[in-house]
Amino acid sequence: MIHPYTELRYINDQMGFGVFATKFIPKGTIVWALDELDQILEPSFIESQSKYSRDVLKKYSYRNQDGKYILCWDLGRYVNHSFHANCIGTAYEFEVAVRDIYPGEQLTDDYGSLNIDEPFECIPEDDTERTKVNPDDLLYFSEEWDQMVIGALKHFYDVDQPLLHLIRPEFMDKIKITAKEQILFDSIRSIYYDRNKFS
Repeated sequence: MIHPYTELRYINDQMGFGVFATKFIPKGTIVWALDELDQILEPSFIESQSKYSRDVLKKYSYRNQDGKYILCWDLGRYVNHSFHANCIGTAYEFEVAVRDIYPGEQLTDDYGSLNIDEPFECIPEDDTERTKVNPDDLLYFSEEWDQMVIGALKHFYDVDQPLLHLIRPEFMDKIKITAKEQILFDSIRSIYYDRNKFS
């Protein structure tokens, strides 16, 4: 489920749609969390679909560490990529705002954390040498993303958390320690889908 202070807006023909903040979303806020309405699809199901359906499902899904496709039921599937993402994923089935997000600002995440199937070239961005998202980006950028998450979760209990009820109870003790002591027990690297392991 995407944060309630968001809406879908058309950007342009190149980018299509994106998700934008309608109110201030402070650093440390859960901006998306997996919920019971999100569909978890087996790769065999994806491959059994028509080419059109398969392409749509792959475009709007991400893959978890088991290689299953997760299709968000709401606006979460329209969050666009940025190498300077303001939302970063965690090993705990949620994404967090890693800096303040202001009204009218687009919510973005780094598709390198989504276990994409194929590399793709991106729209050029300033202040980065990265030009392409690759399936194994999690192996190279997880430490950087973890540090951003630790910095954001310092504020976890200082901001409103309308999606807090969606966090699984078994994750809460670890999240609390990260928030209070800046120790992250589980790196985002743990959600890397190792294709060699499952081939």
